[in-house]
Amino acid sequence: MSTQTEKWPAGTPAWVDLGVDDLPAAKAFYTELFGWDYLSGDEEAGGYLLAQLDGQAVAGLGPKQDSNMPTVWTTYLASDNVDTTCKEVAAAGGQLIAPPFDVMDSGRMAIAADSVGAVFGIWQAGSHIGAERVNEHGALCWNELHTRDYALARSFHADVFGFSYQDIDQDGFIYATAKRASDGREVGSIQHDTEIAEGAPNHWLTWFASDHVDRTAATAMELGSSALVPVMDSPMGRMAILQAPQGEIFGIIDAPRTKD
Repeated sequence: MSTQTEKWPAGTPAWVDLGVDDLPAAKAFYTELFGWDYLSGDEEAGGYLLAQLDGQAVAGLGPKQDSNMPTVWTTYLASDNVDTTCKEVAAAGGQLIAPPFDVMDSGRMAIAADSVGAVFGIWQAGSHIGAERVNEHGALCWNELHTRDYALARSFHADVFGFSYQDIDQDGFIYATAKRASDGREVGSIQHDTEIAEGAPNHWLTWFASDHVDRTAATAMELGSSALVPVMDSPMGRMAILQAPQGEIFGIIDAPRTKD
């Protein structure tokens, strides 16, 4: 388990949230799956909920702002200045989907697409730093960008967030961990994914930690999910990739726990 009380360093995947059509159903699903409870904001928050473990924030849930939006977990990368980061996004070939705006006193944010079309959020912490609990059952533990355009994606995130990379290339598996600029810690990854379905976008995949992947996957199936990647062992730990009843996709993994 790791807890966080100060804002995350720039470039860190600091938060994830999910917009859904049926918010009560999503709440019930993740409560059963991960043991989440929820803190509701005032009317100005528009129904947005902070999912919590033991009173500390782990993710966000809310109603979709547009019913035509896909149901996806969005990864937010930390920024010290969202407005400056958005200029860098544009300069590096990305696009702004939602220009910078304040979220009450919680922080300032924007939604962007990188140079390969993968959508992500940018978060500048105010009173809300993002995830306060990570690397434990039911909490965020990893974020990875799946892309057909591997070199272009690497270049974009190096230019915008200052990432450097540790390459992993084994038996045709092309992957790199991303190191944040401030201290060189590995905080995410980029995968050259040749199995993205035709017509499907490049995308960020959110991973949640599980103390027992087989049990978590079985519970998800009982709740109406499907397994896109069935439970299996990997070099990083036992894992599965699931699609929840409302369509969002996420990974679960029993990875070695660290305090970082």
